[in-house]
Amino acid sequence: MAKAPVLTPRADDFPRWYQELITKAELADNGPVRGTMVIRPYGYGLWERMQQDMDARIKSTGTQNAYFPLLIPESYLTKEAEHVEGFAPELAVVTHAGGKELEEPVVVRPTSETIVNEYFAKWVRSYRDLPLLINQWANVVRWELRPRLFLRTTEFLWQEGHTAHATCEEARAFAARVQSEVYGAFLRDVLAMDFVSGRKTAGERFAGAINTLTLESMMGDGKALQMVTSHELGQNFAQAFRTRFLTQDGRQEYVWQTSWGSTTRMIGALVMTHGDDDGLRVPPRLAPVQAVVLAVKGDEGVLAGVRAIGDRLREVGVRVHVDDRTDVPFGRRAVDWELKGVPVRIEVGPRDLERGTAVLVRRIPGTKEPVAAGALSALLPGVLEDDQALLLEQSRRRREDHTVEATTIEEAAEAAAGGWARIPWATLGPEGEARLAERGVTVRCLVAADGSVPETEDQRGNVAVVARAY
Repeated sequence: MAKAPVLTPRADDFPRWYQELITKAELADNGPVRGTMVIRPYGYGLWERMQQDMDARIKSTGTQNAYFPLLIPESYLTKEAEHVEGFAPELAVVTHAGGKELEEPVVVRPTSETIVNEYFAKWVRSYRDLPLLINQWANVVRWELRPRLFLRTTEFLWQEGHTAHATCEEARAFAARVQSEVYGAFLRDVLAMDFVSGRKTAGERFAGAINTLTLESMMGDGKALQMVTSHELGQNFAQAFRTRFLTQDGRQEYVWQTSWGSTTRMIGALVMTHGDDDGLRVPPRLAPVQAVVLAVKGDEGVLAGVRAIGDRLREVGVRVHVDDRTDVPFGRRAVDWELKGVPVRIEVGPRDLERGTAVLVRRIPGTKEPVAAGALSALLPGVLEDDQALLLEQSRRRREDHTVEATTIEEAAEAAAGGWARIPWATLGPEGEARLAERGVTVRCLVAADGSVPETEDQRGNVAVVARAY
């Protein structure tokens, strides 16, 4: 009799597979309020690794971390009309506190452009104060009607950058720099995730922005996920909050601004991009645990052997966990680590100890072979890098294999049933975009004819990347 699978196969029910994996890999649980989540230690460990790496990249641009309040006066949001209109359906508003009704309601932070500008207007006086580059790591609340763990939750964790510049050109260049040097490099080099970098259409860009840049990745079921965004805000918020500076020649001018963010949605993307029917597959550069050394039995010699292997691997910089819980059946432990997607398992039993070998199980390519225990320290760093590269290649290949060149709106809609389509923006246009939206298909971004990010929406040769999306 065949053994029942631990997870629902992805091909049978992708959403159910996703939810089961989130639970069984101990990433998160649903919170007590609809749409909220409790991030469990293993899931939070992934976020901490993401946070540490991105924080270093953000600081390399000259940006400094700060913190702004969670509660924002409602009047702040009304100062920028397009912004408040865009966020109105998602706002959580506090009207009572301390046992009485508030004189002015306060909004639970959905994003911080308004409160940041309240203080930028105080801090910026002259061109010497620019550029002002600020980032914060925080939580935000956006009342979500159709929640899904990590992908769309009422409360989520993120970083949000906010900058002020003397010129439009400086702001535009900084937004592009963050998109490429911070976000693009992180997705490619750490998450091993392929993406398309492009420009949002006017209908899809951030409320209050004059341009939004996006990185879009293809998930395992062919749908798109917006990974990160970087916005050129122009002078919209500066004018609303009178954020001005004295130029070198003595004139008062409004600053030019950007904002940009990434969220715990990246954990959901990690699951849907790299996960398989056996569980997660965590990129080695991201993994909190890169190798787990398992004692097959509670023999004293075996226990000493796995601990010695763990020590030697730590000496060469491998992040190791020694699993010597021999009171828990070996098979159960192996399945649990496979679900969690640890890149490498090293299994040691009495016979392996006698032979001076260990069984090397590589989660990403799915291989299993005996190796000399003494060779592991030299072998593993290269194995981890090879498997990191394999995940990126598989992600790239999936996108290329499931992207269709379309010449009509009908062809694009049909292709989006199981992947992405590329269609000339001149053929689609805003009217075609609206027709696709009626069928649940959106323009994820516009790319230039050569694959770069276009300067304008109507640039000659622009191509629309369309898909169903999370």
